[in-house]
Amino acid sequence: MNRPGSLSRINKDKESLSLSLKKLIYGIVFLVIASFVISMYIVTERERRDYGIRDTDNVLKTLSSNVSSDIEKYKSLSRLIMIESRVVDFLRASEPSVDIGMINDARYGIMDILNATEGVDSVMIFREDMIMVATNRFTYKYDYELMNSDSWRKDINDGNGGAVVSLNSNGVAAKSDGRPVVTIGREINDIDTQKRTGLLMMNISTSVFERMLIRLGYNDICIMGVDGTYLAGNHEYSEYFGPDFINEKIEYKDIILGGEEALLAGCTVKDLPIVILRVSPYGKEGIPFRILFVLLFLLVVLTVLAIFVGVFIRKNITDPIFGLSAAMERNKKSGVLKKIEVQVPYSEFGMLEDDYNSMIDHVNELFDKLVEKEKTLQKAEMRVLQEQIKPHFLYNSIETIGFMALDSGAESVHDALETLGSFYRNFLSKGGREIPLEREVQIVKDYLSLQKLRYGDILEDEYDIDEDTLSFIVPKLILQPLVENCIYHGIRMKGEKGTIKVSAKLIDGELHLTIKDTGVGMDADKIESILSAKGATNDQNTESFGLWGTIERIRFYTGREDVVRIRSEIGEYTEIEILIPNTL
Repeated sequence: MNRPGSLSRINKDKESLSLSLKKLIYGIVFLVIASFVISMYIVTERERRDYGIRDTDNVLKTLSSNVSSDIEKYKSLSRLIMIESRVVDFLRASEPSVDIGMINDARYGIMDILNATEGVDSVMIFREDMIMVATNRFTYKYDYELMNSDSWRKDINDGNGGAVVSLNSNGVAAKSDGRPVVTIGREINDIDTQKRTGLLMMNISTSVFERMLIRLGYNDICIMGVDGTYLAGNHEYSEYFGPDFINEKIEYKDIILGGEEALLAGCTVKDLPIVILRVSPYGKEGIPFRILFVLLFLLVVLTVLAIFVGVFIRKNITDPIFGLSAAMERNKKSGVLKKIEVQVPYSEFGMLEDDYNSMIDHVNELFDKLVEKEKTLQKAEMRVLQEQIKPHFLYNSIETIGFMALDSGAESVHDALETLGSFYRNFLSKGGREIPLEREVQIVKDYLSLQKLRYGDILEDEYDIDEDTLSFIVPKLILQPLVENCIYHGIRMKGEKGTIKVSAKLIDGELHLTIKDTGVGMDADKIESILSAKGATNDQNTESFGLWGTIERIRFYTGREDVVRIRSEIGEYTEIEILIPNTL
């Protein structure tokens, strides 16, 4: 039996212990909350900065990619200008025969190509004797003293026919209104003799970059030249340009903008004399408010529950959290994004489970949209490649010239024009992306007929086309690029008479197309490069790129990788076999 004194002492000890525990618990709670607040402040500030860096990094990479892509488009356009027939005649003509009529013809040839393209401010072509043809000539001031020296074109000649990007016409010409331009220069070599016949400079207006920034919604971007020339964007930010940003690696600096801290970042566009600057204030973006609130709520709940009962925490909070975590971990290890099902005692954890499952559904939906978007993009790119030119006047012009040739007694010229007209009618196919094999074969026949006018007896063609394959639907222009590859990189390289044979057969419902030439052939490494992704990245191997591009179109059309086979023997032949399943 306890005495009253003992009970009093026990109660006093309990009160003392209770007070000590309260002080300890309150102290721990205070330290935890203080540590939490300080940590969240540090994390928040760091996350704001990291978010700003990540966002800026994405913007600069996206914009750099768009600028590079646009410049590549103009490089391709410059190649078309170099091989335009009237430009070639101007470059090949002897100096006494060059008159104002020939110069104007060359200018019209350039303008015909530029009509379907925006952003080209001017094109200048210089012969070796420095006779020049230019579009928009009178909007430029020319430095003829520098033009007659070799210093301004040294970097272009060093490019050995490749495109060299610079600023402001390499100094030989300046816009009368003082506006800067981006210049694509390249050496022009004769397609037959491979001797240099002149030099091309294409000036790109900076309005191209302005439209790009408007389209992308970027108003915090300034585009500069590496020499400090302002090109486009927010002119106020040009004052932040410096040599540190002439670097393909993105450089970051903290600055004060309007009394607030801001992030200045910039980099050079790869292989281009263009610098992109971005100035963005540190805002509230990137602060994980929802996570902070959830963590704070959980902290308070856990602290309160810890004061009263640890067991309750373990059974009703800790265990459910471990259950959710384990379910998520199992989900992660399974490699498949799927919903989880865990029995939880409280609605808060049910909400967390629902949010996670909702997130899984959203992520899967985003994956599906991304895949569909990529498919749509590839289809759009294929369509653009097939419909880059639509000369509606071409047929009538060819027919008129043919009748003129016939009236003049030039029957062979009339026949050649008839063949050319037939080739383009089938080539364009009213914009269709798929045509019957019969028409695809006719395109090849017309094309080879035209090539024979140039190469004469060194080229023969044979056809073994089964009747039941003529109506088979195939992607347009899959044979002509392969036949062209046979001529230029097979038979012509061999230097003797050669034969191209086109065959078509139906085997087990699949169309088997075979193109065989008696050219120089290719080794196993080259075949492997063409059939793999290496064929698309090897800039020095242009024939492989064209062949690889056609192979990729066929793969995309069929949805299979194993639809193209290449067999070859060095010095003897090359045979390409294409398998196309019936999609009807």
